[in-house]
Amino acid sequence: MKLFPYGHATHPQWQMAAALVLAQLRAQMARPEYASSPTLALLYITDHYAGQAQEILEFLSGELELVTDWSGTVGVGIASNNVEYFDEPALAVMLLELPSDQYRIFSGVAPLGLGFEVNTALVHADGSTPDVSELIAELAGRTDAGFLFGGLSSSRSASVQFAVAADGNIRGQGAASGVFSGGLSGVAFGPQVGLVSRVTQGCKPVSRTRTVTAAEHNLILELDGEPALDVLLAELQVSLERPQEAIEAVRSTLVGLAAADGELVRQTGNFGNDVTVRPIVGLDPTRRGVAIGDYAQQGARMAFCQRNAQAARADLMRICAEIREELEPADMPLQTAHALTASEAEAAPHPARRIAGAVYVSCTGRGGPHFGAPSAELQLVRKALGDVPLVGFFAGGEIAYDHLYGFTGVLTVFTT
Repeated sequence: MKLFPYGHATHPQWQMAAALVLAQLRAQMARPEYASSPTLALLYITDHYAGQAQEILEFLSGELELVTDWSGTVGVGIASNNVEYFDEPALAVMLLELPSDQYRIFSGVAPLGLGFEVNTALVHADGSTPDVSELIAELAGRTDAGFLFGGLSSSRSASVQFAVAADGNIRGQGAASGVFSGGLSGVAFGPQVGLVSRVTQGCKPVSRTRTVTAAEHNLILELDGEPALDVLLAELQVSLERPQEAIEAVRSTLVGLAAADGELVRQTGNFGNDVTVRPIVGLDPTRRGVAIGDYAQQGARMAFCQRNAQAARADLMRICAEIREELEPADMPLQTAHALTASEAEAAPHPARRIAGAVYVSCTGRGGPHFGAPSAELQLVRKALGDVPLVGFFAGGEIAYDHLYGFTGVLTVFTT
C-alpha cells in the first residue's frame, strides 16, 4: 500500500480552496511513492463552507473521476498534517487506495447490511440524533473488533455529513445527493485494512478515585457513602458561603467516569481509555448532589478532574509513541533507525514506519489554543510520526471503541 494523497487549503471562496487542494492531490498522485488510483475520499470542511457542502462535493467528485466513494463531515475546525484551521474557511481531502471489497460507505438511509464482514469503522455522527451514544455502542457491537473511531460533527450553522458510494448514490437513498444531516454515516472497513488507533485524554485527575454509591438519572448523590456535593467542595477547598469563589472552581472542574471494572487512572497519573469525561452542569444544595452531563450510574468509579495542557501534551506523545512502537519492526538496520529519529519535524514518511495515512479527530476544546500556540497539537503529532498524510476535524464529541468521549483526541493510522 502506497502513501495516501492529501491536500488542505483555506480561502474565502471555496472554489479557490478546492482548486488548491486538487493541485496538491494531483502533484502527489504523479509521484511514485503515492497512490495513483484511489477510489475512496475523506472530505472535511469547516462550518464556513457548510452552506456550500453540496457544491463542494459535486465539484471535487467531478474533478476526481477515479474516486467513486466519499465520506466526511463538517467541523468548527479541521486538521491536516502539521496544521489546524479554526474559525476560517478551509477544507481537507485524503484519497485512499484500498481494495474495493474491503470497505463500504454507510448512512442512516443505507445502513450496513449482511454480506460484508465489518472489522472496524470510521463514524461521523450528528450529536442532535436521539440516543446517539446507544447507536454508537450498537454499531461497535456489529464489528469484529468491537472498535469504532470518529466523532460528532461540530458546526455553528448546518451540520452536514458526506456519504457517496460507487454509483453516485447509496443504495436506498433514492435521489439523495450524498450530503446528509442527522444520524450516523461513515466507512466500514474489512479485516484486510490494517489500522492502529489510540485515544489520548486531555484532563488530569485532581481527586482520588471514588465510587458512585447513590445516583439518580444525571445526579450523583453519594460518593463512597458521603454526600457528593460535600465531597466536591472539600476536594476543591471551597464553600457555598463564598458562592463566587465556589462557582469559578466548579466551572473549571469536570468528572471522569469509568465502569466498576474499568481502568480509571494509569500509573502515570493520567486517565485510561475506559474513562469518559463529562462536565458538571449543576449543583443540588437540597439533596447535596452534583449534576453531570451524562447518566450517572451507581457503582461507577469516578474522579474529579480539570483540563491540563501539560497532561494533554504528555498523553498525546504517549499514544504516538505506542503507535510507532507497534508499527516499527523490532529489529532494523542501524541506518534505518537513524533515519527514523533524525530531524523528526522534517522527516519524510519512512517505509519502516508502515503508515499510509492517518485520521485525527480531536475535541473542539483542544487544538492550538489548549496546547499553547496555533496548530501546536498537530505539530506534536507530526513531530512524533513524521510527515505522514493526515486529515481530520475537531468534533463535538469523539468516538472510539464503543464510547462517546469528550475532551480527547483519537488518532488512527492506516498501515501498509
